[in-house]
Amino acid sequence: MAIYTEEEARKIMEKALSFSTADVCEVNLSGSESGNIRYARNSVSTAGHQSNQTLVIQSSFGKKSGTATIDEFDDASLEKVVKRAEELAKLSPENSEFMEPLGPQVYDESITYVEATAKISPDYRAEVAKASIEPAKAKDVTAAGFLDDSSDFSAMMNSKGLFAYNKSTNVDFTVTMRSNDGTGSGWVSRDFNDINKFDPNEAAKVAIDKAVLSKEAKAIEPGKYTVILEPSAALGLLNGIGRSINARQADEGRSFMSKEGGGTKIGEKIVDERVHLWSDPLNSEVPSATWNGAGQPLKKTSWIENGVVKNLAYDRFWAKEKGVDAVPFPSNFIMAGGDASLEELIKSTKKGILVTRLWYIRSVDPQTLLYTGLTRDGTFYIENGAIKYPVKNFRFNESPIIMLNNLETLGKQVRVDGNLIPYMKIRDFTFTSLSDAV
Repeated sequence: MAIYTEEEARKIMEKALSFSTADVCEVNLSGSESGNIRYARNSVSTAGHQSNQTLVIQSSFGKKSGTATIDEFDDASLEKVVKRAEELAKLSPENSEFMEPLGPQVYDESITYVEATAKISPDYRAEVAKASIEPAKAKDVTAAGFLDDSSDFSAMMNSKGLFAYNKSTNVDFTVTMRSNDGTGSGWVSRDFNDINKFDPNEAAKVAIDKAVLSKEAKAIEPGKYTVILEPSAALGLLNGIGRSINARQADEGRSFMSKEGGGTKIGEKIVDERVHLWSDPLNSEVPSATWNGAGQPLKKTSWIENGVVKNLAYDRFWAKEKGVDAVPFPSNFIMAGGDASLEELIKSTKKGILVTRLWYIRSVDPQTLLYTGLTRDGTFYIENGAIKYPVKNFRFNESPIIMLNNLETLGKQVRVDGNLIPYMKIRDFTFTSLSDAV
């Protein structure tokens, strides 16, 4: 087994440190047990299990560092990897941005591990595949999906006295359904720490219904439309904001958060006042580790509040350069939502487009966060509060900043890729051309 308890991990890392002669030494130890099942054309194609463990040594002499990795933890192997890291450090050039490792820290106890997820069996994975394949066949639809579940641990220790440990579980599921006439496509994604929150039958039904509903899509004129973005679609654009919260890039004039004439947009209102964006490693729906790779404690942090930029992320080096406290990068994003369900958002829409998913998203202008990409796997025309018919996919040109300034309604939050994102109703979303791709 590649999952070590806190005490087992501590013992291995202490032994590795005992061989160090460097000025400072940092040890990172991690391991995972994971299983998966993949299916396509309504039949299982592969299934497997992986077990991995890795120990990484970083040794430093002054500002010169070297790193070495190993997956054997007997005393001779540990001594060998430490000495190798030290040899590499002595050969390396100085790093002008080197920061000595942190000393002892206090961390909140994480809530990322669920025993039921760690005990997922091959039989359970087969049942998940069956929950997609059998109803797909009944609806003249073909299923292709993937389920991956894992149990992981990570630990770090250094010669300054820091020690951190975290254990976590996760399950990721995605399935694409295609109508057998080749004209309709539906898709769904689910991820959880707790397998008890996952309903494979519900997920499969969503994708099948979209595949059937999206058959024989009609072409409509590109232009500006009111859109309802499902959380997966919204996240595709919100990721642009997440990438722009790097304080160094903003200070150096290289991002949307750079202020004209110098400085950053901290304190400026950039989006609708209903927009609240924060991170929280102890959120029960999207928990994460309570420390990061630098050993910094992670706490609940507000990034945008009432539409105003509250914080940017400062790594330890840049914080020292600017004379401010370091603000760790977020481990998740949570955006405040409302009470409206998807059905209620559709019912309240006179004319608009429902978008399941965005893909092939590419940056057009980093300074304005303008992106382009395509809709996919279920795009529908709404009229008088009901879905009227499927429409061909669009190419879009849009910025999450413009999008969040054109916000009409926030719906319920949904977990997507470890984040909590609401359904969003947006006016004047820009579609620039049509795509024939299903």
